[in-house]
Amino acid sequence: MTSQAKDAPTERGDLFDPACPTRRLLDRIGTKWTSMAVKVLAEAAPGEVRFAELLRRMPGVSRKMLSVTLQNLVRDGLVARRVEPSVPPAVHYRLTALGLSLDTVLAAVRDWAEEHMAEVDRANELSDGQGDRPESAVV
Repeated sequence: MTSQAKDAPTERGDLFDPACPTRRLLDRIGTKWTSMAVKVLAEAAPGEVRFAELLRRMPGVSRKMLSVTLQNLVRDGLVARRVEPSVPPAVHYRLTALGLSLDTVLAAVRDWAEEHMAEVDRANELSDGQGDRPESAVV
């Protein structure tokens, strides 16, 4: 490898390419249920959270959707699953180191949302309120 090759900037992914790492990640984590599950598990880190507790702390999620979300997070290596051999089995979840690193990124998105969603909502209200008027037509 030449020193020129070592010093060359790493090529960034193309968000419009289905193989782009960013696009692939957003396809995996771009749901509210994934973000909520990661947040609940991050709050418990390094401890574990049982399925029923996750269900209780994520208002509106169905058992099926939570189960699918957790299966995907486990498959992607973001969450570890532990089953206690009891009747019924107790299933525990915790974030892996990779999952904890994702929570840092999602926390930044949550911070941005708390700071700017009022502006986004106002823009929506303005847009919705002007949508019926002829003067609001785009030229």
